[in-house]
Amino acid sequence: MRNFRSLDTIIQNVAQMDLTIGTVIGRTNKVASLSMADHRITAIHQAGGPFVDAVDQTRMPIVFSDPTLPGNPIVYANDAFLRMTGYDREEVLGQSYHFMMGSGTDPAARMQIEEAFHAEHLNDYPEVRYHHKDGSPFWAVMFISPVRDEKGEVSLHFASFLDITRRKQDDERQRFLLDELDHRVKNTLTIVQSIAAQTLRGPQATEEVRSRFEGRLLALSRVHNLLVRSKWAGAGLRELIGHILEPFGVDDQRGRFRVEGDDVQLSAQAASTLAILFHELATNAAKHGALSEEKHGQVEITSKIVPTPSGDRLSLRWQERGGPPVDPPKHKGFGSRLIEHGLAPTLEGEVRLHYAREGVSCEVDMPAPREVV
Repeated sequence: MRNFRSLDTIIQNVAQMDLTIGTVIGRTNKVASLSMADHRITAIHQAGGPFVDAVDQTRMPIVFSDPTLPGNPIVYANDAFLRMTGYDREEVLGQSYHFMMGSGTDPAARMQIEEAFHAEHLNDYPEVRYHHKDGSPFWAVMFISPVRDEKGEVSLHFASFLDITRRKQDDERQRFLLDELDHRVKNTLTIVQSIAAQTLRGPQATEEVRSRFEGRLLALSRVHNLLVRSKWAGAGLRELIGHILEPFGVDDQRGRFRVEGDDVQLSAQAASTLAILFHELATNAAKHGALSEEKHGQVEITSKIVPTPSGDRLSLRWQERGGPPVDPPKHKGFGSRLIEHGLAPTLEGEVRLHYAREGVSCEVDMPAPREVV
């Protein structure tokens, strides 16, 4: 069976013809390139044998280009490529890989393709927005490989295309739906806040009640924004802590927060639940605990993956230090009840509050997310 080596031998045999045509190229580039392409395609068909027959029959769009010619023009295109693009073979031969680009194509795509031709190993294949002959757009992934001669020199480039238009359309539809969901949820939160503000104007509603309610809505809004950015795939634990505790000074230079331990990728549900948990703890600490003490108060947040016979667990601990002495509450408020009883089922774990004299602590034990950041 003849292979690329015999193909390269045939191509070398027409080298003198290439030189003659190369002289003409300097005068009339387009005509010369098409003439050169004609000779190359003839050489490929004569040398390729069963391989070229297989390429002709495959449903994968495939082209060959000649890097020894100016512009690395296409010298072979199979029928599948012509069906995908809508062009005739004569309209393709002699063209560069960029001839199907148009409005809406990322300008960086041209450079990415050129870099792919010179890369030894590809880890990321170009995804390019092309246009059919009739002007309609389509998306394709390019898989580019060099064809080397006996001396190891690149004599041809082999490129195949995978049409990913449907996937791109699905991605675009998903982005649209997520944007619409984001818009509607924000509108809902705004409406809820407005209703709450009207409801809590009565004399029975204290400023503290209004402030706590609005704070909880703000925490929900913050985690919502975080999840929208990840397309509701979840959020990193460290990122969540920084986002929710920003109003409490987690990023200031006073060192009031210390966050240590394993970082994990939380599910959207777990992230939403822990957002409320951290908000409630921080709110209580700012009013009664360590964060109410400007000079010495500090909060330590630690996380650790703990292997167990039934699977890995995530152990979270909130520990306050340096605040006023703690007295256990005689009557637990809504926030404490929410932390101890309302959040644990959502996390499929346990949440425990401790009122030690030196500072409030909270321990969370839950199944560990699979992905460690």
